[in-house]
Amino acid sequence: MDLPLRGIIPPVVTPLLNDNELDEQGIENLISHILEGGVHGIFLLGTTGEATSLRYKLREKFVRLACSLIGNKVPVMVGITDTSFDGSVEMAHVCQDAGADMVVIAPPYYVPISQVEMRCYLDDLVPRLSLPFLLYNMPSHTKLHMSVKTVEHAKELGALGVKDSSGDMQYLLSLIDAFRYAPDFSVITGTEIFIPETILQGGHGAIAGGANMFPRLFVDYYRSAVEKDYTKIDFLRRIVLKIYNTIYNVGTFTSRYTVGTKCALAALEICNDYVAHPLRQFDYAERNTIENYVEEIKEMIGKATFT
Repeated sequence: MDLPLRGIIPPVVTPLLNDNELDEQGIENLISHILEGGVHGIFLLGTTGEATSLRYKLREKFVRLACSLIGNKVPVMVGITDTSFDGSVEMAHVCQDAGADMVVIAPPYYVPISQVEMRCYLDDLVPRLSLPFLLYNMPSHTKLHMSVKTVEHAKELGALGVKDSSGDMQYLLSLIDAFRYAPDFSVITGTEIFIPETILQGGHGAIAGGANMFPRLFVDYYRSAVEKDYTKIDFLRRIVLKIYNTIYNVGTFTSRYTVGTKCALAALEICNDYVAHPLRQFDYAERNTIENYVEEIKEMIGKATFT
């Protein structure tokens, strides 16, 4: 695995038939679709993957199946954070056995914790890990917005980078600045619209949910920033904004990002759109709206010249 980690890494959805059964054909279709798009890595069991809604055996089955399909084509990282400390450790061992390359650690969810408690948590967890790790800042879901000091502590323990999904540009830039001279440490955005700014300011890439649907678009968006092709950045940003304003904005629930992404994948005939409880699939009218949006975005992409 080349360091620092760079590029577009989709946080893949978990294709399901129901709460207890994987959509195995959908998983195969999705991974093939993403790899054909030229992505630089794959992230399993993240927020977009509904990890916290899946029982342990289903998570394990998904990781093993996905890793077998991916092989050594790109690095694979897997989210292991759980409310149970031992649950995270056990999942890390599963990941190693399945052939994953690294694990992803976020603050344990539900109980609010302090920065000091998070650092102590890492002190206890990291020595028990069997794989390298990436830190994951997701304050909207975990109740903790990790300070730069906490990220620095994680780096001292061996972290290979941090994914920031706070949506806070000032914080993201502070991370880039803090680790600018750390050659093997990656600062990766989870906010897709920030991709050009992340790269141009010295960051390394994005864990971009939209790359489930349109992987080549996001790979090209990343490359345009690396190449400082501002005309192309502006053109592709309009398409990414279209995704934000359409697929991510259908319905009124805050879950619409995940539900919309799965619905769009169903419209693309890649996988099933079932979402695990407590989320709900879109109704007929919403699905029809998503299908129309997908066609509009495909048309916009068709006008772009991809390398």
